[in-house]
Amino acid sequence: MSTSVIEPGTRLAGRYRLEERISDSGGSALWKAIDEILARAVAVRTFDPDFPRIAEAVTSARSASRLTDPRLTQVFDADDSGESAYVVSEWVAGETLEGMLAKAPLEPGRAATLLYEAAEAISAAHAAGLSHLCLTPRDLVWTTGGTVKILGIATDAVLGDRQSDDPGGDDVRGLGRMLYAALTAHWPGDPVGSELPAAPATDGVPHAPRQVQAGISHAIDAIVCRCLGLGAAEALASPSDLAKALRGVPRTPLPLFAGLGHAQPPTRPAPQRRPGAPGATQPHRPPAEQEQTAASHVPPPRVRGRRDAAPPPGSTGTRAAPAHGAPGRSGNRALLGVAAAALTVIVGLGAWALVGLRGKGDPNDNVTDKGRQSAPVKPAVTELKIRSAEGVDPVGQDGGKGAEKGRLAIDGKAGTAWRSSYYTSPDFGRLKEGLGLMLDMGRTVKVSEIKAQLPAQSAGAVIQLKIGATSDAGSMQRADTATAGSGSVTFKLQQPRTARYVLLWFTRLGHGSDGQIRAEVNEVSVLGSTG
Repeated sequence: MSTSVIEPGTRLAGRYRLEERISDSGGSALWKAIDEILARAVAVRTFDPDFPRIAEAVTSARSASRLTDPRLTQVFDADDSGESAYVVSEWVAGETLEGMLAKAPLEPGRAATLLYEAAEAISAAHAAGLSHLCLTPRDLVWTTGGTVKILGIATDAVLGDRQSDDPGGDDVRGLGRMLYAALTAHWPGDPVGSELPAAPATDGVPHAPRQVQAGISHAIDAIVCRCLGLGAAEALASPSDLAKALRGVPRTPLPLFAGLGHAQPPTRPAPQRRPGAPGATQPHRPPAEQEQTAASHVPPPRVRGRRDAAPPPGSTGTRAAPAHGAPGRSGNRALLGVAAAALTVIVGLGAWALVGLRGKGDPNDNVTDKGRQSAPVKPAVTELKIRSAEGVDPVGQDGGKGAEKGRLAIDGKAGTAWRSSYYTSPDFGRLKEGLGLMLDMGRTVKVSEIKAQLPAQSAGAVIQLKIGATSDAGSMQRADTATAGSGSVTFKLQQPRTARYVLLWFTRLGHGSDGQIRAEVNEVSVLGSTG
């Protein structure tokens, strides 16, 4: 069975049902498929019988399957013993770096964080004796679950017939080109590798990132140049060297979900023209000041006006100069003396009048306005500390059951989540009516609002909010019901409810971050008060 005649609906190994052809390239095809045994989406690569490196591709995939770094795409299965050779790997849902950069460059701190994660992942592969050799912006994915994924480790080199005597150098240059692209939205490599605009170059040598995009620090610019061999600085030799270098520059934490911050072009204020001075130009500034303005979007701190501060350029003085020095000063002093005396008389008369009125006594002076009563002080609503969390499945042994799995929804980490087992349908395959995530607040609190971060694919999941004094799910009261949108669910109670336990109870499932039908919560927070 050749790749050219494989159609959607074809089953491989009796379990992988091909659903959609994603791409064809050089004698192989990539498919989105369903593993019917585990009821999850997978990526399947099939090969034309005439493809010359089938055995090498399957061998490289088997080697990649031993990698454990979660930032590297996991390989599930690989076989070339039957009529059709195939490689089955994790289905990664999200946006590629190339897709993100179609809008604008990334903010430098987030670009550094993204490529730091990628460099560490590739370093883990090198430690296991594997490399990539073909890194482009299409191989880095920011997943819908808020994690970094690198595609094609080991296998892409075979598919592209790439070999190297210096895999560390090749991969650090690939990562450097990706960092260049993230900072500038221009691609400094082979045009085949990306549809981004080509990086500006002179005699075939790309310009440094700072020459292409404002707002990039000297430190991160130097790292990119060392990756690509631009300039006289010593080149970085491996991905681990790049990861070490990026640890020393400011990095911005990545958000849970898509929406990485993009850099904005720096705005310069229009030159101020002084009255009567047509064609006035902006005053000269030292180079350091010019550089700071171009590299920072933060306005300069405000400085309180000082008596000795010079007036701004183009402004006129607020004090009139005396006509003839000392005589002018003497006349001014006399006038000031008269004004001070008059002011003293006025203040004295006003004080006397107030004292007189007070002496007559106001019959209402000591009467309290009984109609005005102080409103009771409401306890401040803040984010409450959650003591523990656990997966709850009253009628079964779901894979997400227990405190060990539940704590992943309250650990504050973007790349972790509480997940249930996979199911064949949103109604739990008709095996149960629901399951959930139980939160123990540690003591009785007043609950006002609950926020849950979910994968974007969870849209359509139905979640009940239950609260109670005990952790018995059956005896808890339902406080609200919500249907998940894209990425989050918020429960806002009309009145605070007193409880120690809070339960997010799924009665209908959406999809997890890997496309499987299941319950998944990345992070949950409870707002309220302890009073």
